[in-house]
Amino acid sequence: MTVDSGPEVLRYTAFSADPAGGNPAGVVLDAAGLDEERMLAVAAELGYSESAFLTERTGEGAYTIRYFSPKAEVPFCGHATVATALALAERDGPGELEFTTAAGPVPVTIVREGGELRATLTSVAPRIEEVADADLAEALAALDWPAADLDPELPPRIAYAGARHLVLAAATRERLAELAYDFARLEALMHRLELTTLQLVWCEGPEVFHVRDPFPVGGVVEDPATGAAAAAFGAYARELGLVPEASVLTLHQGADMGRPGTLTVELRAGDPRVRVSGTGTRIG
Repeated sequence: MTVDSGPEVLRYTAFSADPAGGNPAGVVLDAAGLDEERMLAVAAELGYSESAFLTERTGEGAYTIRYFSPKAEVPFCGHATVATALALAERDGPGELEFTTAAGPVPVTIVREGGELRATLTSVAPRIEEVADADLAEALAALDWPAADLDPELPPRIAYAGARHLVLAAATRERLAELAYDFARLEALMHRLELTTLQLVWCEGPEVFHVRDPFPVGGVVEDPATGAAAAAFGAYARELGLVPEASVLTLHQGADMGRPGTLTVELRAGDPRVRVSGTGTRIG
């Protein structure tokens, strides 16, 4: 696919082997000749939550990468990283990659399991912040979530692993399923707090979670599968002692949108970084 006879734009979905599942991303493997305005225009025309652009090859398996939503550039995007890694693996074969992002270096390993390629990204060092009471109240008001519907075992925090996400945990699956929020109000709060998404979570079991990610700052209502937020959530869960220091978590996302996907989050003892892995496939 090309946009306005410009560079070749590939379309991949990440975190699902089904083209109808997971999170679609545009991928431009040679964006060296594109300026910021052109990359934003490509992302806006595609209309996916994010698209990725390789702007420079810096070494063997090493690239500078930039990410754009339909509205703006973002510092890091997990699903577009996975999509790009899979596109490169289909062209060059599985192996090791390193992407230089605005948030820092992000290594990616791609392996073939059976007939499927699987990519694992390693986040930058994460951090967790408290949420001011007034900001939490505003987020809940924008979501139209009563505070009583939050899970007291998973307290609200802002989590970062390349991008900032507000983590809010629903007490029930039904609460998570009912997502009808005030787009403009939530967008304004997110801009003020420099958030990329909200990571809305419901805990099914000790290491199994269901998540949803409103993304009004990117110009879309909801992100179907959010690798950056998954990394941030892994750091959040470890920081708060919700899971062991070494854990493998399964995050289910996209089912409420009709685009189910699965994200695997790995935490390793002695390494603050978070690994997020998943499959993917080309669309069309």
